[in-house]
Amino acid sequence: MTTTLEAPVQVAAAPSPRRWLGLFAILTATLMNLLDTSIVNVALPVIRRDLGGSYATMQWIAASYTLVLAIGLLTGGRLGDMFGRRRMLLSGAAGFVAASLFCALAWSPEALIAGRVLQAVFGAVMVPQGFGLIRDLFPGPDMGKAYGVFGPSIGLATILGPIVAGGLIKLDPFGTDWRSIFLINLPMGAFTIAAGLKALPASSGDRSRKIDILGVLIAGTGMGLLVYPLMQGRELGWPGWIFGMLAAAVAVLAVFVVQQLGRKSSPLVEMSVFKRRSYASGVVFIVAFFVAIIGFSIAAGFLLQLGLGYTPMGASVAMAPWAIGAFVGSAAGAMAPQLGRKALHIGLAVMGAGIAAVYAVFQVAGVDVSPWALAVPFLIAGAGMGMIFVPLFGIILGEIEDHEVGSASGALESIQQLSSALGVAVLGTVFFNRFAIAGRPDVNALAATQQVTLIALVLVAVAFGIGFLLPKRGR
Repeated sequence: MTTTLEAPVQVAAAPSPRRWLGLFAILTATLMNLLDTSIVNVALPVIRRDLGGSYATMQWIAASYTLVLAIGLLTGGRLGDMFGRRRMLLSGAAGFVAASLFCALAWSPEALIAGRVLQAVFGAVMVPQGFGLIRDLFPGPDMGKAYGVFGPSIGLATILGPIVAGGLIKLDPFGTDWRSIFLINLPMGAFTIAAGLKALPASSGDRSRKIDILGVLIAGTGMGLLVYPLMQGRELGWPGWIFGMLAAAVAVLAVFVVQQLGRKSSPLVEMSVFKRRSYASGVVFIVAFFVAIIGFSIAAGFLLQLGLGYTPMGASVAMAPWAIGAFVGSAAGAMAPQLGRKALHIGLAVMGAGIAAVYAVFQVAGVDVSPWALAVPFLIAGAGMGMIFVPLFGIILGEIEDHEVGSASGALESIQQLSSALGVAVLGTVFFNRFAIAGRPDVNALAATQQVTLIALVLVAVAFGIGFLLPKRGR
């Protein structure tokens, strides 16, 4: 009698029946972060009228979130690996809700900035867990279905912050005024936590992995030394020690590079990725691109409210074509696999044409500029911007080895957030440097916005040139 031994059949695990609920829990957590990245921009003049503070304070309210998020993202993903992604996402969401309530109850500009810092700390714990959890919920080809819902929703949320802010301030629910832009996170966070507890897969994590605390401290110090003088220099009259801080920032960031190169295990950033021309060029591209769009959009919002007297809702409506164009452009970005880096050049050309048209409208109409005159230029600029968002990271990572992808993409996300903070710091300072001089507010605001617009055009041109150094195809 003979016995035949057969290889065991691999049976795929049945998909979780609650996986779509889990996906929406992840999506809601991500939306909270994306909205809070930009939702304060339209509300800044109203916040300043209520709480007081200087123009630099307005910049800090906007930039403190992205600056701290940039630092926190260096370790947020690692925390999920160590303690479990579900645990970290839910813990981050709970802390984010508490920090949002603190922001809504803020009694001074300093208290609000402190609340924004807390939001960013918990956001950095919450946000990086999403993609790993989606992979766990939707294995294999089903992942495409998840991203079919997730991707467009994220693209829309990225540019909806100012519109949501204007609508909430206009509605003024329960007399909360600008505070409602933070209170909206309470029901969103409650849904994330409730749905996440039911539907997200639990894991214990790997406690043997380590976090480079020293590296985080050095990197955070360097980023702070870079942003602080750029934000406060104008208000303080540019004393000598401000430039000393900028020099110190360069030195501290150089120490961070040396420290990472000397670390034998679990570095925050694999410095080998910067040896690739394509990746190093991509970092320059991201800085130029995000400084341009964040600085330009915040200056346009300041012009509408501080210079031309628009309400937050009026400014949101006037800027809506920018958001609509970005959403349409992100849909066009689906052609990126066929176009490769050409998609970036097309997007930059369209975006540059739109920004140039905005400048031309300012030149012709002056302080009598109307939202209708700006609608088409904003729409064009937004469409070009949206075309770039979709393929950008994939193209920059086009020549990165598989074992470097996690570190390289994490560093890019951190640099993107730092660039957003720099956009507020640098171009916001350019705006207020011109706006704060004696004269008519509308004339000063228009002149300031024109200066920012020209700088944004130069940065778009820089990004266009750098684009030729990027890989021809994305990952």
